[in-house]
Amino acid sequence: MIILIQAAPCALAVPLCGAAAAMLAGGKKAAEAAGGEGGPEAPVPPSAAVGALGSSAESGGAAERTPRKKEPPRASPPGGASEPPAAPAPGGETTGIAETPEGRRTSRRKRAKVEYREMDESLANLSEDEYYSEEERNAKAEKEKKLPPPPPPAPAEEENESEPEEPSGVEGAAFQSRLPHDRMTSQEAACFPDIISGPQQTQKVFLYIRNRTLQLWLDNPKIQLTFEATIQQLEAPYNSDTVLVHRVHSYLERHGLINFGIYKRVKPLPTKKTGKVIIIGSGVSGLAAARQLQSFGMDVTVLEARGTPEMSNSKKCFPGGNPMAVVSKQVNMELAKIKQKCPLYEANGQAVKREGVMNVPGYFRHICSHSSETYFFHANFYLRFWEYDELAETQGKLEEKLQELEANPPSDVYLSSRDRQILDWHFANLEFANATPLSTLSLKHWDQDDDFEFTGSHLTVRNGYSCVPVALAEGLDIKLNTAVRQVRYTASGCEVIAVNTRSTSQTFIYKCDAVLCTLPLGVLKQQPPAVQFVPPLPEWKTSAVQRMGFGNLNKVMYIHLFHHAPILLALVAGEAAGIMENISDDVIVGRCLAILKGIFGSSAVPQPKETVVSRWRADPWARGSYSYVAAGSSGNDYDLMAQPITPGPAIPGAPQPIPRLFFAGEHTIRNYPATVHGALLSGLREAGRIADQFLGAMYTLPRQPTPGVPTQQATSI
Repeated sequence: MIILIQAAPCALAVPLCGAAAAMLAGGKKAAEAAGGEGGPEAPVPPSAAVGALGSSAESGGAAERTPRKKEPPRASPPGGASEPPAAPAPGGETTGIAETPEGRRTSRRKRAKVEYREMDESLANLSEDEYYSEEERNAKAEKEKKLPPPPPPAPAEEENESEPEEPSGVEGAAFQSRLPHDRMTSQEAACFPDIISGPQQTQKVFLYIRNRTLQLWLDNPKIQLTFEATIQQLEAPYNSDTVLVHRVHSYLERHGLINFGIYKRVKPLPTKKTGKVIIIGSGVSGLAAARQLQSFGMDVTVLEARGTPEMSNSKKCFPGGNPMAVVSKQVNMELAKIKQKCPLYEANGQAVKREGVMNVPGYFRHICSHSSETYFFHANFYLRFWEYDELAETQGKLEEKLQELEANPPSDVYLSSRDRQILDWHFANLEFANATPLSTLSLKHWDQDDDFEFTGSHLTVRNGYSCVPVALAEGLDIKLNTAVRQVRYTASGCEVIAVNTRSTSQTFIYKCDAVLCTLPLGVLKQQPPAVQFVPPLPEWKTSAVQRMGFGNLNKVMYIHLFHHAPILLALVAGEAAGIMENISDDVIVGRCLAILKGIFGSSAVPQPKETVVSRWRADPWARGSYSYVAAGSSGNDYDLMAQPITPGPAIPGAPQPIPRLFFAGEHTIRNYPATVHGALLSGLREAGRIADQFLGAMYTLPRQPTPGVPTQQATSI
């Protein structure tokens, strides 16, 4: 387990160790001994946490995972409810990939910047002999004789407090908006066929107008950027084609690239509402979609089962390109940079010495890299199965190699117990990142979103992340304590049946043109279903729901434990997250305090004024924390989750109806799953999709006027 003391302007961490570490960090037997039956808020990034090495090699505490990068253009909606839609092809640039010595990318969120520190003389109570027994030293010496030399240690990384250099100007505006500055995306090409098929110079004009408009918005995201203001600030000759500028502005606004979040409107909201939308859930995705649809002129009602709009247990971070950076400026969030290094400490509170420690992080990256490479090797092996001659030759070489290995078996002792503890910390860190035991992850696809990780430092919100949903909810029609029980969708419209959570006998019926479902994946996976869909969801949707994983990451919070830090935070991941949900708060808090007193002394650790222990799996409105790519799943399932559902035609042979049931949430965005910014982007995506469906795409090429038929001027929203 990792404990974080969150104090301005950074986070300090202290280790959990001893019996409580074994109990809370994955030791099942220890948990049962403590009275367990066996078996959200999100953490700050793992690079900010100080890892504590527990006394058991089976400890399951971990550190956190962080953001991603660019959303691919989505495929068109499926033609019906029975067939799955084609997966969209990814588009856009990829940046922020960290290369390992093995040549395979490993993201910063899963590769903690571990720091080994010299121990102070006052703390150096353990000698080298106490760290290693004589048997371990002899076994290690024998191992070094038989095994090839380990990979060379990675060069020491120094803390770099300066931000990485990012593009500026119009190029930087495209970068911050997750778009390539010098080419059109596939989604833009589909929306502007006349531009993509035109001369190269026309595309350059389009790109400059697009990038400059983005820059104008990012320069002041607190005020609505109107079409008139854009024309006024665009330089000549780019402001001469007012039709193109209007189309670009409408496209960026419709797709949530400008005028999103919490900003002051220059133009009043449309008085005439067109289309009624019910949004299920008031998380970030639902609130973001509601604000967008409301600004587009649609009638929107949000149904929330809890008593207040809630933050999900997704992860939060604000590096370059993150849309939450825009929101942070709009609501005046107090951000503090988190140090990137992650010092490791022994179970007794002493810093891990560099001397005598093998290059465990290097071995960890080697394991992650080659385990995935092994998967691809076997996949290719089966594809080449019928190439018999080559297979026979390969088999002969393998048999020779096996005979060679049998003649020289490796040593039984590969890592010392101390080295293994450090390696286990890295495994625990990965479990923390994915909110699930490693045994449940897809070996091939668990890191499928790494290419889209944002750049920049990790930040934390000093004044609390709750300011975001509170600000997003302002001015919206939100029905609290209203739990949805049934969703009916037909070719002519939708009907949502809900109950009051305080009085289940009180039933409400809402009729609408479309429903946006932002229920957490854990609720969708629940059996029996918490929400009934009529007709049932198509097989391709339910199969994706079942294949995907929904993790569990819990917290133990201590209020005002130390005078200089308002909150002490412990994060529990892996199997321990589920085990602790069956243990009482008193036992969990008592064990944690005992560990802290063992490190700092009883007099230095007072009783906390208040404690909070989360149990997200047991929460009926969440059923877990955030999604992960489970074994048997892939990034394609995120695309399937994002696809809307079109009901079948009411009359055989009738025209195909339009989509009526839409989906948003962190589990519906392939490139940024399990994050707050991913949830935000999914809400913006679906708002644009719904508006295009019911209001029409204002950015399409205007029709050529027909002689004798008057044309109507489109109004700007």
